[in-house]
Amino acid sequence: MNVREVLQSKKEAIVTIDVEDTIGGAAHKMSAHKIAALVVMKDDAPVGIISEKDIVRSLAEDGPQAGRRVISSLSSAGLENIAPDATLKQAMALMTYSRHRHLMVTENEKLVGILSLGDIVKNLLSELELEKAVLQDIYLAAH
Repeated sequence: MNVREVLQSKKEAIVTIDVEDTIGGAAHKMSAHKIAALVVMKDDAPVGIISEKDIVRSLAEDGPQAGRRVISSLSSAGLENIAPDATLKQAMALMTYSRHRHLMVTENEKLVGILSLGDIVKNLLSELELEKAVLQDIYLAAH
C-alpha cells in the first residue's frame, strides 16, 4: 500500500494555518478540529507542519506569552514531506528518522494531504484484521 491509497481512505479535509498566524491561534484551530497538527502555509504554498509537540515546547520555553508569538518564530516547524506514490514503509522510515509524527504529502510542490502516524497504524491494523480473517477461513475450511 502507498501513501496515496491511505489518503484516499481518509475523509477529513486538510486543515492549514498561515505562517504569520499565532501559536495560540494554531492551538485553538487544532482543538476545534480535534487534530494534532496543521500544515503551515505561506503564499498558498506548504512550508511546514506545526504540531502539538511544537506548541508544548514553545510553552515550556516562553510560558503563557508563547501563544502570542507567530508561527514563523518557531525554531522548527516540521518540514518533512513525502510523495503520494511512496510506500508506507518509506513513510514510517522517514517519520522514524526525522522524529516527526506527521508528514506533508506533496506532488509537484502542491499540498495533497497530511499523513499521520495514526493513519499508518490504522492501516496496518486493518491489514492484520484482514489477514486474520483469511487465516481463520482457511483453517475452518480445512477442518
